[in-house]
Amino acid sequence: MSDKKVAFVGLGVMGYPMAGFLSKAGYETSVFNRTKAKADKWASDYQGIACETPKQAAEGSDIVFVCVGNDDDVRSVVYGEEGILAGLKPGAILVDHTTTSAELAIELAEAAKANGNTFVDAPVSGGQAGAENGVLTIMCGGEQSVFDVAAPVMDVYAKQMTLLGENGQGQRCKMVNQICIGGILQGLSEALLLAQKSGLDIEQVVDTLKHGAAGSWQMENRAVTMAQDKFDFGFAIDWMRKDLGFCLKEAERVGVELPLTKKVDEQYAELQKDGFGRMDTSVLMKAVAKNQ
Repeated sequence: MSDKKVAFVGLGVMGYPMAGFLSKAGYETSVFNRTKAKADKWASDYQGIACETPKQAAEGSDIVFVCVGNDDDVRSVVYGEEGILAGLKPGAILVDHTTTSAELAIELAEAAKANGNTFVDAPVSGGQAGAENGVLTIMCGGEQSVFDVAAPVMDVYAKQMTLLGENGQGQRCKMVNQICIGGILQGLSEALLLAQKSGLDIEQVVDTLKHGAAGSWQMENRAVTMAQDKFDFGFAIDWMRKDLGFCLKEAERVGVELPLTKKVDEQYAELQKDGFGRMDTSVLMKAVAKNQ
């Protein structure tokens, strides 16, 4: 059993297994979820305590991890009389795994400092499968000394962790990640459409190309299901549009044009209007086909 006490706030498809890895690694783990039944189920699956409020989960914890939906969701669990900051002991660390704006990361760092605490923005990549298998990539922003304390704990569900600079830089790196994913999916959608129209066998194409220069996680894990018109799983485009919004706002701030990212975002907006908001990001192929 580790001598560190930790808490995890937000038990969605990512947070549930991530918190589980903390418990299995021997950390005394408290959890909070807005839907209490989810926290109770987690406590029955793993060794840990389901708490009534974020404050209760944070009390006595050395590190509190957050993984919720968006900026407002983070604020709702961090601030207020029953929020995390109200329960954190002096010197404790707040780590946010949510993909948020860089502005929120800076805001939280300042709020934590005023409360006698420290903060690391630590968005993740790897999806539900990465969380369940403990092989996430974590992009961090914060002070080196704080990262050095949090990193060995996060390591239980990570494959790769990098401190990219001050608070906010972790979120900015996640923006770069999402731009890359959007571009890859656009190219893959166009390529698969051409392959289908040309009479190629998609599985043969994927088996041939995935180990070469065109290979990618998306090709290996999504190309076949894209060709089969299966999209009811994975990372929803509702969340991707949130992320791309951060990308476009940051690009405007620094004076960079992102024409492909804008195109991908516009197509996702069309798909949302057509009722595909909860479908995986690979559903982009439908928009590419529709816009021929």
